[in-house]
Amino acid sequence: MNILFYCPFNFNIKSSKLKSLGGIESLNVELSKFLSKSNYKIFLATYCKKIIKRKNLVNLPVDFLLKNKSRFEFKNIISSNDPTIFNHFKNSQNFLWLHNKLPIEKALRKKKFFPIITNKVSAIFVSDYLSKKTTNIYNFKKKIVIPNFLDPIFSKTKPLINRKPYFIWSVQRKKGLKETINIWIKKVYRINPNIKLFIFGIDKNSFNKRETKILLNHNIFLKGRVSKNKLKRYYSVSMGMICLGYDETFCINAIEAFSCGLPLITFGLTAVNELIDNRNSFKINNFEELDKKIFEILDMNKFQRKHYIDYCYSFSKRYQIQKIIPLWKSVFNS
Repeated sequence: MNILFYCPFNFNIKSSKLKSLGGIESLNVELSKFLSKSNYKIFLATYCKKIIKRKNLVNLPVDFLLKNKSRFEFKNIISSNDPTIFNHFKNSQNFLWLHNKLPIEKALRKKKFFPIITNKVSAIFVSDYLSKKTTNIYNFKKKIVIPNFLDPIFSKTKPLINRKPYFIWSVQRKKGLKETINIWIKKVYRINPNIKLFIFGIDKNSFNKRETKILLNHNIFLKGRVSKNKLKRYYSVSMGMICLGYDETFCINAIEAFSCGLPLITFGLTAVNELIDNRNSFKINNFEELDKKIFEILDMNKFQRKHYIDYCYSFSKRYQIQKIIPLWKSVFNS
């Protein structure tokens, strides 16, 4: 069975930067690799310079695929967020793997609307939240929910019990960050100057020198985008993650945090609400409660901390790729 994963981003499966790829790219790479070990011939189309072959996995340049489409035949095509590929292969089962919201205005502007409604397309959503937030105007043939899965780097870990007074922010969007920093400076650092906040995913250049100095003076460290291995090292020694839940269609950061034993402090908004309970998270109603939850986590005794760490780790196992693969196989074989 020939299956095409269409992921029009600039990377290849031999790239030295695989461990620091974005979420969509990483998911395509890992799923392609895993399925290629089964009885599937997997093609992964990306913006790369040359064809790369690894047993049952072939990484194709997008340009080459489109110029030579008569040479290829796929039973299934899974395209990440971009349905235009379906115009080129009329005999395939088409699956639009939706990682983000696709409002009508955006679909029209990016020329994605008509490729959806003129081809028989099924949608694969990464969460129930995203499925409900996607308009029925697209008239998808089927609507399927398959959650994202942990990168192998995070699925192979044994959480540490002893932790440092570190907290993590790793959401790439800045919404809520200003308020979080204000609470940290005025209420957290003032009471305990030994606590540290590490901010990942946010471009360091989005803060000027004066702002950066103020942050450093209050134990707030800007780390920018780093490899998954480095993220894991910080997660594994920290006490909690601040993940408010704005604009999340799945929130792989939360699952990665759980795999390292980190509970969340969150509003529980959007798709984050599908991942949390009172054993892996501390839900807050407003920013005024943020410092209280930080100190609640900080003041845990060893027994309480171990309870949270063990449960978070156990919860994350639900999202190991081995558990998610059967859902994908059922789609291909239906």
